[in-house]
Amino acid sequence: MSNMVLLIVCFIIGIALRRARVLPEATPKVLNAYIIYVALPALALLHIHGLELSAGLVYPAAMAWVLFGGAFLFILPLGKRMGFPPGTMGALFLTAGLGNTSFVGLPMIEAFYGPEYLGIGILADQLGSFLVLSTVGIAVAAACSSGNTSGRDILRKVFTFPPFVAMIAGFALMAVPFPGWAEGVFERLGGTLSPLALISVGFQLRLGDLKQKTGPLALGLLYKLVMGPALVALLFVVILGARGVHIQVTLFEAAMAPMITGSIVAAEHDLDPSLSSLMVGVGIPLSFLTLPLWFQLLRAI
Repeated sequence: MSNMVLLIVCFIIGIALRRARVLPEATPKVLNAYIIYVALPALALLHIHGLELSAGLVYPAAMAWVLFGGAFLFILPLGKRMGFPPGTMGALFLTAGLGNTSFVGLPMIEAFYGPEYLGIGILADQLGSFLVLSTVGIAVAAACSSGNTSGRDILRKVFTFPPFVAMIAGFALMAVPFPGWAEGVFERLGGTLSPLALISVGFQLRLGDLKQKTGPLALGLLYKLVMGPALVALLFVVILGARGVHIQVTLFEAAMAPMITGSIVAAEHDLDPSLSSLMVGVGIPLSFLTLPLWFQLLRAI
């Protein structure tokens, strides 16, 4: 519960700081740079290093990849028909295609299923959402931010993306135990991500843009909160025949609100920052209504 309150408070702080005009307009860029270069790499090192690899990782890890791929199948043709520019399409891919499997997902799992299932959420986040963002996500961001980006430029952005570098280091150092002080440092640095990300999103939020962004916002949230989770459920449950509480929790993670960090990366690449902020700012409170419905539906699995 405290995590959810923290998200709401930081979001409101961001809005208040912008309206009070006590910080410069460039504040989100500074916060976003810190998140990408410091907080996210610290989290990657901490959690990837501590993962226990097993066959049970398959469904939680695969969920985010299916969700991201489905975003292209759902949003691309409809977005083209509605005349969305590349920046808007990129913003939707990075927000509607990636779920908030950590900052919203973990507290929700604990509230609805219990703390014993938090491990599934961590796997879905680190080997799913985070890995997608650090690889194909950053490639999509690079491609959508400039029409003439070469394949070499995209690969360079992926392999120099600080969280990706930290993730590779985390895997490489799995056999090397971290000293207690190092884990403490990574944990404290990583812990700054959620508050600063929500402050940044709140600072950029322009509710006055709702009218102009109604079409892409509705399309993105329809996919993220309804159609995307349904697609993952169709594949895992109906086609592959997966059952049990572990699958329920995995699908519950698929139904989370748009990913805060995906919004940050979209804004950093100038992919419709207003829409990116609205996807998070509207999507998180709206998910508080849709998640209980998904919980009830998933109980039948």
